[in-house]
Amino acid sequence: MATTSFTKKTLGLENGEPAVTPPTTETQANFLKKPKLAAAPPRKRDIPEGLWTKCKKCGVMMYDKELDDNLKVCPKCQYHFPIAARERIHALVETCSFEESDASMESVDILQFTGASSYTSKLEQYKKSTKLKDAVCTGIGRMGKYRVALGVMDFGFLGGSMGSVVGERLTRLIEAATGKGLPVIIISASGGARMYEGTFSLMQLAKTCGALAYHAKAKLPYLSVLTNPTMAGVMASFAAVGDLILAEPGAMIGFAGPRVIESTTQSELPPGFQTAEFLLEHGLIDAIVPRGEMKARLCSYLEYLMVGREQLAALGG
Repeated sequence: MATTSFTKKTLGLENGEPAVTPPTTETQANFLKKPKLAAAPPRKRDIPEGLWTKCKKCGVMMYDKELDDNLKVCPKCQYHFPIAARERIHALVETCSFEESDASMESVDILQFTGASSYTSKLEQYKKSTKLKDAVCTGIGRMGKYRVALGVMDFGFLGGSMGSVVGERLTRLIEAATGKGLPVIIISASGGARMYEGTFSLMQLAKTCGALAYHAKAKLPYLSVLTNPTMAGVMASFAAVGDLILAEPGAMIGFAGPRVIESTTQSELPPGFQTAEFLLEHGLIDAIVPRGEMKARLCSYLEYLMVGREQLAALGG
């Protein structure tokens, strides 16, 4: 006889959930605590190029038109931004008085230099970006009542490096000024000699200084203006031999960079070393002139230095 097995069921408890443990004081506190929200990353605003510029020194945002009207000088902290050669020329000479010389002269890759990119490709790249044929613009213009031979370097073209064309243009400018009895003003902005041209670039140091020596023998003034930066081969040649040596505020001026000097001398450099202010304090330059005052100051210096020439001309000499 079959035996029937019965399973004992408990109503309502066959699928029962396990008993809940009463919350402790600690779990209550954690439950009531507000969850920490992760800090949202700051929202970066895209600023259209060509409208605003941020000052590298004080951080203030400036409208580009206002900055251009102020000759690329920050109106708040007076930080001097780099300025193109042609912009600087227009700020110094009288309107439509500048006649550029040797504008068609271009560099040649005589050494067939090759590296990460060729020298020829570098030249083409910077010609397009600066609208210049090389790193200096030279010519004769009128500044106040004086005609002057003016050479202005552009740091935007291969760091304002001095190659054969830069040296030749400046030499021709100085020789023309000597022949016409004009003062010379050269505004430097350079990282030094152009190593793409090897020894040919180093020869320009002696060539430019030789032309200036003949200019000095003719008792004609030469004013050298140093801007940020003026270094190495340029500072070791024509930039350092002016009858008056002026500089813009905050300009870095020297031969080797601070890190090279520190590693060579194994000594710590003083604060502000190689700035225009440091050099003025130690007697290596004659004056620091803000960009907005440069034209008026240059005219004043020329008036003083050209007095002898004017008197000689008045006597028919």
